This record gives sequence, structure tokens and C-alpha cells, in this order.
Amino acid sequence: MPCDKIVEHAGMLRRLPTQVVFDHLGHTTIEEGVRHPSHAMILGMLDSGRAWVKVSGAYMNTHVGPPTYAGATRVAQALVSAAPERCVWGSDWPHPSPKTHPDDALLFDLLSEWAPDAALRSRILVHNPQVLYGFPEEG
Repeated sequence: MPCDKIVEHAGMLRRLPTQVVFDHLGHTTIEEGVRHPSHAMILGMLDSGRAWVKVSGAYMNTHVGPPTYAGATRVAQALVSAAPERCVWGSDWPHPSPKTHPDDALLFDLLSEWAPDAALRSRILVHNPQVLYGFPEEG
């Protein structure tokens, strides 16, 4: 859902009787980034324990591309900092939308910038998806 629609439908999203997963960094317009009203709305739902956000799709909605995806990096770092327990990573592979497909290894490497701590990356890659999707824990 585009970020403007997230704001438009905020009341409905908050009333849903299930967890909500916002994909692709909440589709935030990178120019506005964390200043867009959808960012505050998403953070509120993350704080309430009613939502998750996929830190993925750095190549979407940005004019600054590889290797830094600077605008997406600012949004991702803000989300990871605010709610690391509600973030999951996603590859968006096989990238059905863009005409030119991004480098998947580069996109994965961005996670080291978004979550510099190894334990935090493990949480985003392993523990959080186990909780969100109900995967059994390894043992």
C-alpha cells in the first residue's frame, strides 16, 4: 500500500483484528522519508505490537541507487532503531516490478548498515520471522 494510502486508511488498519505487515519500508517516499505522516503511523502500530515492517525494497521509491541507497538507508535505520523487535528482512526476489533488477548481494549487504550489530541482524533475520510466521525454533 503506498504511503499516502497508509495515512488515508490509518483508522481501518488500526482496527484490523490481525497483525499487519508493512512491506518495503512502508513504501515511504524516500524524499520525505521519516517526515512523511505514514512513518509516524507505522511507528505507532509497531509500538502497539500490532504491526511488523519488512526492511526491504531499498531500490524502490528512491532516486539514489546503488551502492548506498541513501534515502532508503535513512528510513531503514530509523525503523530498526525504533522497533528492532518488529522488523523482518525481505529480499523481494525475484523483483517483479523494476525493469532493471538490483544486485541481491548488495541489497543483503545493506542490512549491515541498517543493523550494524550482529545480534540485531540475527534478530531481524531469524528470531523475528520465527515469531511473526510461527516457525518452530531450532533446537
